[in-house]
Amino acid sequence: VGWTVGAKLDTELAREALRRALALRQPSAGLLFHSDRGGEFTSTAFTADLERANARRSLSRPGECHDNAPAESFFGTLKDELDINHGRIFASPEDARSVIGEYIERFYNRQRRHSNNQYLSPVDFEAEARQLAQAA
Repeated sequence: VGWTVGAKLDTELAREALRRALALRQPSAGLLFHSDRGGEFTSTAFTADLERANARRSLSRPGECHDNAPAESFFGTLKDELDINHGRIFASPEDARSVIGEYIERFYNRQRRHSNNQYLSPVDFEAEARQLAQAA
């Protein structure tokens, strides 16, 4: 999961999350990027970033919330496991950034298993996919 935290969701925030994910994961050409049809993900600048990364875009169909189920599930899980759904308030934007970053980088990406990833963590699923691609 590539991520960043900001006061509002806009194109620059989405671009920063993409840049961070690309720098950290260093995917091969053909990366599939899926999102909803939000303006931040369909903007000219974001589209250009995807093209520079040789990434393919996949967008949810209009009115089909189930197309983006993994992303919606991620946010629901994050909010539930960090007690955000139960009234947790962060002391500051920096506190939110730190807590959310720790959760994503140290727990979610490396340890949390996912049913739609063959019960592997995102990092382990990625490593297995890379091994299979190299063997092919």
